[in-house]
Amino acid sequence: MAEAERIIGTPDTPDAARAERERPGDDAGSGERSGGGDPAAEAVAGAPGGAGETTAAVGVSGSGEPADADVRPRGRRRIAVLFAVAVFAYALDLISKMIVVAKLEHQEPIQVIGDWLEFRAIRNAGAAFGFGEAFTVIFTVIAAVVIVVIARLARKLYSLPWAIALGLLLGGALGNLTDRIFRSPGVFEGAVVDFIAPKHFAVFNLADSAIVCGGILIVLLSFRGLDPDGTVHKD
Repeated sequence: MAEAERIIGTPDTPDAARAERERPGDDAGSGERSGGGDPAAEAVAGAPGGAGETTAAVGVSGSGEPADADVRPRGRRRIAVLFAVAVFAYALDLISKMIVVAKLEHQEPIQVIGDWLEFRAIRNAGAAFGFGEAFTVIFTVIAAVVIVVIARLARKLYSLPWAIALGLLLGGALGNLTDRIFRSPGVFEGAVVDFIAPKHFAVFNLADSAIVCGGILIVLLSFRGLDPDGTVHKD
């Protein structure tokens, strides 16, 4: 019986042995086929962090900053432009007031464009264009605060339009503050010299004009989304 079983099982033995010998090879071949991809991909997959770091690297610029971060402008600060405009506006206002006090005060008005525009010297204890004459000290404090704020803002000023606007505002504020400190009736209560008198409008001076022009420019820049540091908001 044992001999019969041996004889009956003999034909299957080579096939079984052959199958056993072929299985490791098939597994190896299958492994080669599954792992036979791009070596660069294997290197990335085997690196620390794998594809996660690769994906993160796509969102980072070469400088190490996020790609979607706000791009800050490069260049010099515009402090020189700010103070140059301020000095020009202040000097123009101061010289014009000196001429008006010396040549026009207590004199007949000078007609520039008929009755529509004339030069007439007056003393104004209020704010720009003659408003709020009972609050001279308050307006003096406000002007001083504006000057301090502009001076502090100048440290991060990179935008040329903002430098011009703040320079006009600073020069005008300094011009009227000078009158309030040094002119009669006393310190911080001095009356501002006004002389530009359009028809049917309040009398004002060049400092008031600089303040208004600077304020309008600041409003326009804000609507356009431009910050003093040069950053532009697109929303």
